Amino acid sequence: MPDLPISIAQHYHDRTKYDPDTLAAKARKLDWENQPIPFKEYKIGKTIDLKPYLKKLSEQERQDREILGLKRLSRLLFCTYGLTAKVPTSTGNPLYFRAAPSAGGLYPAEVYLISQGTPFLPPGLYNYQTKTHSLIRFWDADAWPTLKGSCFWHPVLESTRLAIATTAVFYRSAWRYEDRAYRRIFLDTGHLLGNLELASALTDYRPHAIGGFLDASLNKLFYLDPDREAVLTVIPLADLLAVDQNLPPYRTALPSATQTTYPEVADGDLLTYFHHATEIDTDTSGTGGWTRDSEPEEREDKYNLPFCSKVSTRTPPIDWGENLQGLENTILRRRSTRSYNGASITLEELNAILDFTYHPQHYLYQGLDGQPDFFDLTLLETFVAVSSVEGLDEGCYYYAPKAEELRQVRFKNFRRELHFLCLGQDLGRDAAALVFHTADLKKAIAKYGDRVYRYLHMDAGHLGQRLNLAAIYMGLGVSGIGGFFDDRVNEVLGIPEDEAVIYITTLGRPR
Repeated sequence: MPDLPISIAQHYHDRTKYDPDTLAAKARKLDWENQPIPFKEYKIGKTIDLKPYLKKLSEQERQDREILGLKRLSRLLFCTYGLTAKVPTSTGNPLYFRAAPSAGGLYPAEVYLISQGTPFLPPGLYNYQTKTHSLIRFWDADAWPTLKGSCFWHPVLESTRLAIATTAVFYRSAWRYEDRAYRRIFLDTGHLLGNLELASALTDYRPHAIGGFLDASLNKLFYLDPDREAVLTVIPLADLLAVDQNLPPYRTALPSATQTTYPEVADGDLLTYFHHATEIDTDTSGTGGWTRDSEPEEREDKYNLPFCSKVSTRTPPIDWGENLQGLENTILRRRSTRSYNGASITLEELNAILDFTYHPQHYLYQGLDGQPDFFDLTLLETFVAVSSVEGLDEGCYYYAPKAEELRQVRFKNFRRELHFLCLGQDLGRDAAALVFHTADLKKAIAKYGDRVYRYLHMDAGHLGQRLNLAAIYMGLGVSGIGGFFDDRVNEVLGIPEDEAVIYITTLGRPR
């Protein structure tokens, strides 16, 4: 029986896998003279300095709608993607850190605002200038009608007056990671969305993610060259202080076409070609349009072997402190761990991290959103490789979020294999546990077309950021890994070949 043609998403995934037999041969020296600058500059436009609004307001200032509005927006943007540290280096070029992590510290994302007109932000298009914590208004016309049409008249845009759009400047990541950078770009976007979700709770907003839109129309709206930079998400911000903007959740993802006929694409061109292949050029929202998602599709626990040992992960929720101050502090001081000491973490710590990541409904009483927007979590599975967790045997576990339990699928200490499959990074060897996000790629493509590759990586990054913050708050180390020997992960963990590995997050005691 002849092989059926595979879609461009599957083709891209297979071609960008790391393999130990070929990785060294493909290695190249970085072009340091052309290292991209992770900041975007506009030569013209009106600047709004947001730094003064980070300080505590006087009672009189709190009565001013414009000042209070800018205060909330300043805090939201700073906690989402703000510059949180500047470290000098021997080259003379400082190293910048932001609230959201980024592979290689390359920060491919840009954050834009679209205002329909509010008491504190006139109509127009704005770019968030991370380096100076300011907004630059580079277009002063009302762009809202174009935004609505490009998003197929999403209902949330009928009630809201402010939206965020995130883009990616492809070369910032491709400079180091070449075609595989596309994976990391969407993981980084997911990190940013995780911060935005939680920072919105701190500022009385509710973000409504939109992943399906007319790509060409939005790229044109923001004056982007789609071969270099493109819109990845649109997030209308519902103001929870306005009664008419307390809106139900809506559908977030739309399907694209599935492309099974494509030319031979040269290395170096695959990223751009694949991105264009995942674009939407016609309304795919269905005859009913965008639907309410008040009862989202329930996630099913996939692996339930009859004789596997099962360990409950039920635990009291993490207490983020009065007014979520602990959460905000954690977002701003978060750093990726560079090395672990190999010591154990406790089962209670692991359970608390999993609880915060997968059960937002447990945090309603603390003021967090119990049903935040993802694109489709039913497509992602979670495995945990345990090397040193007190109260848990070594081995590989499937995490069943619905049942709130870990199910052991392999019995072994994997430290040596984990070190190898994480490209020889000591993080894989010395971590106490590694969390793997995987997906049945064929099943996902059948549901959403090739565009699903975006959704899978953004959702994995979003979950990864929640893992990050919970671990840091509890005094643990945490670091994401986007580079690994793809097929060896399946072999080591004993999971089916159909499960594509999307992301790895390491947890442990920092050195």
